[in-house]
Amino acid sequence: MKKIEMGVLAPKGYKSGSVASGIKKSKLDMTLIVSDSSSTVAGAFTTNIVKAAPVLYDEVIVKQKKRVKAILINSGNANACTGKQGEADALKSASLAAAGLGCESNEVLVCSTGVIGVPLPMEKIEKGIHAATSHLGSTLHHSNECAKAILTTDTFAKEIAVEFSIDGKDVRIGGIAKGSGMIHPNMATMLSFITTDAEVEVNYLQTLLGSSISTSYNMISVDGDTSTNDTVLVLANGASGAPLIDENSPFKEEFEKAFTFVHTELAKMIVKDGEGASKFIEVNLIGAMSQSDASTIARSIITSSLVKTAFFGSDANWGRILCAMGYSGASFDQHKVTMSYKSDGGEIIVMDQGEPIAFDEVLAKKILTHNVIYLTIQLADGPYSATAWGCDLSYEYVKINGDYRS
Repeated sequence: MKKIEMGVLAPKGYKSGSVASGIKKSKLDMTLIVSDSSSTVAGAFTTNIVKAAPVLYDEVIVKQKKRVKAILINSGNANACTGKQGEADALKSASLAAAGLGCESNEVLVCSTGVIGVPLPMEKIEKGIHAATSHLGSTLHHSNECAKAILTTDTFAKEIAVEFSIDGKDVRIGGIAKGSGMIHPNMATMLSFITTDAEVEVNYLQTLLGSSISTSYNMISVDGDTSTNDTVLVLANGASGAPLIDENSPFKEEFEKAFTFVHTELAKMIVKDGEGASKFIEVNLIGAMSQSDASTIARSIITSSLVKTAFFGSDANWGRILCAMGYSGASFDQHKVTMSYKSDGGEIIVMDQGEPIAFDEVLAKKILTHNVIYLTIQLADGPYSATAWGCDLSYEYVKINGDYRS
């Protein structure tokens, strides 16, 4: 497996068109991702009870296991908490895109991100869809614009693509994502779009997406909020000509490895772009009694506001970490916990087998001033491990979100 350029357009048979429709004042705010042929689709959506209109629309299509042709995405307006009008606008958006592409409306998925509680400006949406369908292409320029058009408070575009071989055929998986605030396990406020030119059986693809999410997007946290619009969609069009990938495929291991890698890298990019964040934190939890305990403890640490603020202040306050572990609900022996920090500034153990270490505070401060920090927790309860990713919580986060609407 190797990394390649072109993001979501790297796989064969995909193109996109991106425009500034006027939802935002001057930036790209709409993109259309189109497959040349109908594609298998899998999706995962927010766990928030309050679901945006596009989420409700997409859930129906994914559950029907229909093949689809395109995904329409707008940024700047979430079309969330907009009532029956919002649902009608989501359906109309799909219908407008379908008319421009010459397909059925239920072959077009729709996603929105941005301000909640404001109806879609449908006159701008209609003009934008017409422009997007008129500017479809598969160049690097189209790929870059597609990744930019879905952003809101993000500071950089998030895209990745990989290539690997299945039965002598080159297969590609590409993806883009957005997200920097309202990021929390159980999906986060994020959109992620994955394409592949492999032919993948629909039930297997849905199952694989679920397992990949559990170790990627569901293991990141920025601020503890879960959005109304969280969506991950995967299209598989089979344009590579490689054999079908399903539960019994002899090639599924190669596909699963690449598929999960793409999701994990996008998830980590989202954390690195956390609103106001200055530090990227990786928590490695080793030696838990069960996989559930390992994931639960790692997530509890990375979501703790007190832990996040300690990292922001470069404070080796390991007591906050142990406290977050203790209220996680998972089981572990606190008397056998070993804990260490590591960065380009060095490595230091602050607890060994449940006993606090009289560590060098100056060295610890130096380690924690770096912008990439690894926290390792070694338990002695079993063979299971988990990794979670997060960021610090800064003054800038409050500033960004204090005037988001204005």
